[in-house]
Amino acid sequence: MTLHPNPAPQAGANVTVDIGRGDEPFLVEDWWDRVSGGSWMNAESNLTALTYAMRSSSTDLPIDDEVLYGKDSHGFGHLVHVSEVDR
Repeated sequence: MTLHPNPAPQAGANVTVDIGRGDEPFLVEDWWDRVSGGSWMNAESNLTALTYAMRSSSTDLPIDDEVLYGKDSHGFGHLVHVSEVDR
């Protein structure tokens, strides 16, 4: 079930995020639910979602679906909360 009917405002944009390795470039693809078809909280056996779940619990990120999917400068996919994006 897609929660966001429209693309993320940052979709297609290069932004800066810090996902525990310092500020780095990040290419936003879209909202995670638009990419995957559902919430990250229901993405069982998905390593990207599981990694985000562990990181979010240790950094007190909001538990909601305002989560973007994108790739770091090495081409690896990650989930980031919109609050982590340096606009």
